[in-house]
Order: sequence, then structure tokens, then C-alpha cells
Amino acid sequence: MTPKSTAPKNIDEYIARYPTEVQVVLEKIRVTIKKAAPAAEETISYQIPAFTLKGNLIYFAAFKKHIGLFPPTTGDEKFNKAIAIYQGPKGNLRFPLDQRIPYAIISKIIKIRVKENLARAKAKGKLRT
Repeated sequence: MTPKSTAPKNIDEYIARYPTEVQVVLEKIRVTIKKAAPAAEETISYQIPAFTLKGNLIYFAAFKKHIGLFPPTTGDEKFNKAIAIYQGPKGNLRFPLDQRIPYAIISKIIKIRVKENLARAKAKGKLRT
């Protein structure tokens, strides 16, 4: 699975570069993110799909054998145990394409990241006043 060499202008262009079965997964991840963070904005960053909300929220990308989700996140002990099987280098998550994609886990990650971003933005706002 090798995408075209030119940088995509938007997430639709990024997704269109992949085989149909990967496109379905990427689109479902996109919808999952939108549902979990409806105020987040879509963009392309580092030539991969990204969402922003008071800063960078989440990135996702297709690779030959997996979908990557960045940056790493943590939750409570039970949640950390659930995502441990997907952790790759630097804690980033890898969801193998030959296995069922855990969309519920992705949704929870997004909700955690939203809380983190909003708390960070609020703290920064307080520092300025």
C-alpha cells in the first residue's frame, strides 16, 4: 500500500489514496473522531489526517499492515491495560488491519484528548490574566 507522493490537501484526498477496504476503516475512524469531538476541526498535518481542538487533538494514518493513532494517551489503569496490546514505539497505537479495529477505544481516546486539550487551554488562559 503506497500512497501517491504528493501531499494530500484534505482528509478526503488522503483516504482516496488507499484500497477500498482501507478507505472504509479510515472513514470509520474519521466518523468516530467527529462523534467523540464534534467541535474538532479536520486538517492535514505531517501529510496525514489530523483533528485540532484548542491545539493538536489526534492524528491517524494508514500503513502497510496497520492504522496508526498519535499521540499516545493515558487513562485509568483499566483503560491503559486495554490499549497496551496496541502500543507501538513511543506509546503510539497501532491497530492491525487484519484484526477488528477497536472503534470504542478510539472514541474513548478522543474524549480523553478533548478533556486534556480543554484543560490545557483553560490553564493557559488563566496564566495570561
